[in-house]
Amino acid sequence: MSTPTIRRVSECFIKPQRLTHESNQTCYLTPWDYSMLSAHCIQKGLLFQKPAPLVNQQDFINNLLDKLKHSLSLTLFHFYPLCGRFVTHKTQDPPTYSIFVDCINSDGAKFIYATLDLTISDIISPVDVPPIVQSFFDQHKALNHDGHTMPLLSIQVTELLDGVFIGCSMNHSIGDGTSYWNFFNTWSEIFRGQAKGHEHDTPISLQPILKRWFPEGYGPMLNLPFKHHDEFISRFEAPQLRERIFHFSTDSIAKLKAKANSESDTTKISSFQSLSALVWRSITRARRLPHNQRTSCKLSINNRTRLEPPLPQEYFGNSIHTLNAGTTVGELLENDLGWAAWKLHVTIANHNDRAVLQLLKEWLKSPSIYQLGQFFDPFCVMMGSSPRFNMYGNEFGMGKAIAVRSGYANKVDGKVTSYPGREGGGSVDLEVCLSPETMSALESDQEFMNSVSVCAPY
Repeated sequence: MSTPTIRRVSECFIKPQRLTHESNQTCYLTPWDYSMLSAHCIQKGLLFQKPAPLVNQQDFINNLLDKLKHSLSLTLFHFYPLCGRFVTHKTQDPPTYSIFVDCINSDGAKFIYATLDLTISDIISPVDVPPIVQSFFDQHKALNHDGHTMPLLSIQVTELLDGVFIGCSMNHSIGDGTSYWNFFNTWSEIFRGQAKGHEHDTPISLQPILKRWFPEGYGPMLNLPFKHHDEFISRFEAPQLRERIFHFSTDSIAKLKAKANSESDTTKISSFQSLSALVWRSITRARRLPHNQRTSCKLSINNRTRLEPPLPQEYFGNSIHTLNAGTTVGELLENDLGWAAWKLHVTIANHNDRAVLQLLKEWLKSPSIYQLGQFFDPFCVMMGSSPRFNMYGNEFGMGKAIAVRSGYANKVDGKVTSYPGREGGGSVDLEVCLSPETMSALESDQEFMNSVSVCAPY
């Protein structure tokens, strides 16, 4: 039996309902923004259950779409750079390449309505995440540099037989995960505000800070030493992967943290460091690598709190760096969980204001753009996203989401994406992408599977 396919019913573009003087301002890119140009956009979304009983399915979806579009227009008033397009300014002698966001001359954010004849159970019940989930997102395989011709924000609302998936594709050179979820949370907040009668003046909890941050003495326009984007843009095709969600309950996380701290004779190791250490050791063991092979655990970290003074969490843009803890396979597996967790803890603890500014200084001296095919090696584990992001607090008139899912973007063998567990309380869901043979070995790894919990039914 063939799998049903997505049917796109309609699409349009959404602009801020009203503009201010600030909306006409040019938005420049920082070193952190530039670094993401050859990566994919951020693709995350939420799966909701349709309210029951529904007297009229068509009235429900039409009403939902109207409210989503209107609240999105109000939200884009606060996040107007998401309506823009990239523009490049370059010179030949000497060669310079600069990109900025034109917030005026663009169609706005894209909004798509699609349908699919599948159920919520068809999406969340299989052991592996079904490939059809990738169709819940626009801009499949697009790179951030494509923001010159493609929207910086694209929303796709996919209606299932008994549910609705709201998927968002946001250009990663305009913002990071913190920025993404601040936007999503604000959209949900304004949507709820409409229901309370706040038509145009819905108060929001986190007012985004849109002014870009640059190291002292630099900005707002940075010139890259390139003649053409072919010098720093490369298309990446992911290998065959299995993608599976593993759930870790509050109790399971607490046991891992206690074990790691006990084995390292400390109290400083965090819950997420303990979980990351377990994942690093387990995937490395499942890969059956030679003991003298180098392996690493990469962690995406928010720089906002590392700077002095710190950048507010409301800062809209990229402020992330990827840290790297490395060792040999033999050393990683011959030592215990606490040893690996402490190694990650030290790597993170050393990432302070001085380290952040030094990395920026090196980048400004020799600009580099992340290349997905080179950034990930077959011996690393990459921990991305964060279980601290407010994902399940987003409601669009359908109650709490059933699940979080992501698209094709930035997935490689060894990519692990972290989400909060639906029940909260410090529980975590990990979206793990591995080659089929490595995933099979991981599913037989006793240490790993003993820590995995059974999800509560929605």
